[in-house]
Amino acid sequence: MSPRTLLDLIRQRITQFGPMGLDEYMGLCLGHPDFGYYMTRDPLGVQGDFTTAPEISQMFGEMIGAWLADVWAQMRRPDPFVLLEVGPGRGTLMADIMRATRRVPGFHDAACIHLMEMSPVLKRAQGGALAEYGARWIDGLEQLDRAQPVLIVGNEFLDALPVAQLEYRDGRWWERVVGLGADGDLVIGLGDVSSAKLDLLPPDILNARENDVFETSRDLNRFLKSVNNLLLEQSGIALFVDYGHVGPNYGESLQAMKSHKFVGIFDTPGLCDLTAHVDFGAVVRLAKESGMMVHGPVTQGIFLKNLGIEYRAQKLIEGISGDGGQNSSSVCGVNEPQIEAIKVAMNRLIDTKQMGSLFKAVALSSDPKIIPAGFHEGL
Repeated sequence: MSPRTLLDLIRQRITQFGPMGLDEYMGLCLGHPDFGYYMTRDPLGVQGDFTTAPEISQMFGEMIGAWLADVWAQMRRPDPFVLLEVGPGRGTLMADIMRATRRVPGFHDAACIHLMEMSPVLKRAQGGALAEYGARWIDGLEQLDRAQPVLIVGNEFLDALPVAQLEYRDGRWWERVVGLGADGDLVIGLGDVSSAKLDLLPPDILNARENDVFETSRDLNRFLKSVNNLLLEQSGIALFVDYGHVGPNYGESLQAMKSHKFVGIFDTPGLCDLTAHVDFGAVVRLAKESGMMVHGPVTQGIFLKNLGIEYRAQKLIEGISGDGGQNSSSVCGVNEPQIEAIKVAMNRLIDTKQMGSLFKAVALSSDPKIIPAGFHEGL
């Protein structure tokens, strides 16, 4: 009997093959071709389940656009070059990048825009947002032109790569697995952990205590190794902005969100977003092991302030008020909601109590001569 829902399919797989790792479960929930969360819906915005930085304010994309133009200039303005966004949402970030770089001589003519996206729904949105730029879609990095330098941007992409959870119990590591309870509900249990997943534990993780949990990701490791190899082979730089922690960190962060509220990870498989905090320590370690230059990570607040987001917000406010905001009467009335919206959006992006601290930025470069902006202060 064919499954009618993702839950039916997961139950069938567990019944046939036994419990599955949380990473397999997460991968099915997000990417199953028929039932996967990203395959069937637009998850963004007020009507969706979450909101990303590019949807909060144009200023975020403008800062990233300026950053890309600067590193492209430091690379001696290669023409052509691949401008790749991984996990490009509705295309909002790339559209803002291209608008912000419109007056950079040669940038648009040289840029060959590529989007790495799995969602048919979001591909349609991206096509509309980027219709004038001739964007191309790819399924994997191996499909890129191997002769061109590459600039990669990923905002809230790494957090969607499936994670496994290892738990320390009775003097050894076990893997948390998804099984079936007596009533057919999905439940967490423990199973043997493969040597491949044990090898993902960082070498400096010590003194594990009973019931400690550590999250690892084969998908993150594979993707980052592919990025590092690509940049070393073709030259270029990658910028990733996401939420997460730095260094080995015990604890579980896998979470589900629906309608902007947290829900249980088993509540509605395939109908809610699943993400996990990014281990930026692993990002840095893998890059250095490959011989890459690493810049950061720094908090998103530091990164955006270093790039001038506060100055950009002030210029937008001046444009609305018409007098630099000096005349109080111009700041009131019809302009006041617009001005307040700019301030609220900027604070949401940089305030330490909002996205400013939890979100981090890191850049990986194959060229030691490139000094990307925004990373003046590390963590």
